Amino acid sequence: MSETKTITLFIQCLVDGVYPEVGEAMVKIFRSLGFDLVCPTQQTCCGQPAFNSGYRREASAAAKRFIEIFEPADTVVCPSGSCVTMVRHHYPELFRDDVAWRQRAGQVAGKTYELTEYLVDVLGVDDLGAHYDGKITYHDSCHLLRNLRIKDQPRRLLHNVSGADFVEMNDSDKCCGFGGSFSVKYADISAAMVEDKVNNIIDSGADTVVGCDMGCLMNIQGMLSRKGSEIKTLHIAQILAG
Repeated sequence: MSETKTITLFIQCLVDGVYPEVGEAMVKIFRSLGFDLVCPTQQTCCGQPAFNSGYRREASAAAKRFIEIFEPADTVVCPSGSCVTMVRHHYPELFRDDVAWRQRAGQVAGKTYELTEYLVDVLGVDDLGAHYDGKITYHDSCHLLRNLRIKDQPRRLLHNVSGADFVEMNDSDKCCGFGGSFSVKYADISAAMVEDKVNNIIDSGADTVVGCDMGCLMNIQGMLSRKGSEIKTLHIAQILAG
């Protein structure tokens, strides 16, 4: 296990504003492992929405604030592959012409991890003693899978949840159509994509779909609701804290 005993929580905007239970579950997980936790209350958006929409100046301002807040941390953990991708891959791009800020960005990026990545790859933990009664399937979110190359870690953790019957859906790695601003700019395409995703979830026979990014799960839950489905959507932290 890592020698770091204090973890600083990077709580994405959707979790902070809409799904605080995900952050609470993450706190429960790390406390059960004996970690001290710090959660800077002054943290704000990492700048990804602005960056994805082409507003580089605004994204840079948000990124500088993020860097200043999280520089003192030993280890930063976030329940979102999308936000970790922003810090790890796009901050250096934002500051490619500013040597000082690029270096600071790189130092913060090097100690920022997605939740399942940190549990499995850093701590060597793939069994948290969790229990869940139900048939679960897993959705691979795009940034998590394609940018961070995180695929097996969530599955290893889910396979070790007692009482849960894990099944793979068809095309688990296909985009759900959310993509943040993509779902706003290209609403019809996004709706068609999430309907395909939800049909695969339904066909899997699962009663619960699990993911590592609340943006995807919010989008999926919306289509499940419109179809009148009772399938639940849960962040993996909520399953692992059970």
